[in-house]
Amino acid sequence: MGKGSGFGKVILFGEHFVVHGVPGIVSAIDSTANAKVTRKNKTIEVKDERRGSKGYAEEKKIQQLESINRMLKKMKLDPETTGLNIWLGGSLPGFSGLGASAASSVAIARAIAGEFTLSFSDQEINDIAYEAEKAYAGNPSGIDNTAATFGGLLWFKKNLAGGSNTIEKLSLRKPVEIIIGSTGIVANTKAMVKGVAERKKANPQKYNPLFKKAEELAINARNAIHQFDLMKVGNLMDVNHSLLQEIGVSCKELDQLVETAKEQGAYGAKLTGGGGGGCMTALTPGEDLQEKVAKAIEKEGFQVLRTKIGIKRI
Repeated sequence: MGKGSGFGKVILFGEHFVVHGVPGIVSAIDSTANAKVTRKNKTIEVKDERRGSKGYAEEKKIQQLESINRMLKKMKLDPETTGLNIWLGGSLPGFSGLGASAASSVAIARAIAGEFTLSFSDQEINDIAYEAEKAYAGNPSGIDNTAATFGGLLWFKKNLAGGSNTIEKLSLRKPVEIIIGSTGIVANTKAMVKGVAERKKANPQKYNPLFKKAEELAINARNAIHQFDLMKVGNLMDVNHSLLQEIGVSCKELDQLVETAKEQGAYGAKLTGGGGGGCMTALTPGEDLQEKVAKAIEKEGFQVLRTKIGIKRI
């Protein structure tokens, strides 16, 4: 039996913008997707026991099977003849926006490698997971699978020319508490990414300045993280949410969660991931503030994950 794990993630700055070459900042969180794999005859069966939004596993099932086929081809295994029993679990819920698909792809890739006694470096696992992510996101930036593979806090910039992406480790003085609130809406990342690209192409006069602002924002956030100025990081998260609203990827439920978190004293809050549902995240340093914000959101009927950013590699 092969076993593997992959980190969940939260994008602190730059979702959607990173697809177009703008730098972003992503952090692994202290929740993982875990996988176990054993061989069987020809067919692929997945037992998904992750907790999450109602309908998540069902809606993502077709994409999940496509991702596993892509993964097998990348690993030089024949999807037509390779049978697998795959179990998925772990502490990472299947909320849209937490990189659940990337985390599970990394976990499954590591588990397959273990079952078939294949040797892959972390970078090769990352490349395999990126190929798998195409099933979920169409044109993924690569930021989710990178965080899922390596952990920690990362500066990420996609190479639009097709070369290696820029990946740099950032230093956070210590892990910091955050909360992640789920709208309960299963988001279609592929459709959201496509929609932004279409609107950007149709209205460059509006979108180009917004993408420039997103780049400046990421640079300022990097400096604030380096200085461990959490209040400034939070303020910049608020600005990032405004930019995401302007490019049309927020929704009333996400805006409601952001507003609630801010009212309860969160340093900053924004949607995280593809938007259109999925999750928001709020910066809540200290367990007391984290719990205060989490309870307020739960009181409104939403699910909450209490976690931390800046978690190191497994």
